[in-house]
Amino acid sequence: GKEFATAIERKQVAQQEAERQKFVVAKAEQERKANVIRAEGEAEAAKMISSALKQGPALVELRRLEAARDITTTLAKSKNVVFIPSGSSHGGRGGDAGTGMLLNLKEA
Repeated sequence: GKEFATAIERKQVAQQEAERQKFVVAKAEQERKANVIRAEGEAEAAKMISSALKQGPALVELRRLEAARDITTTLAKSKNVVFIPSGSSHGGRGGDAGTGMLLNLKEA
């Protein structure tokens, strides 16, 4: 009686461990495939960027503007960040352009 129950329990534990190992292997395979796909995408993006750069600096400027837009969108959503402009009399252009400050007003 007791030996039979112990044998059944061991068999169930072994089956559960085998299933867990199958899951671990499947997960590792999915991660490997995702890494390959990611690397292929990055390589294709690098080729496209290289090709665009050969045609002129427009892509770099576009990416700079996109990054600036993303940053300003993030900052605009924050209630704790304030922008203090530099006070330039050149309308944001000139020698001191881009010297404004961002202050994080988070309470301590």
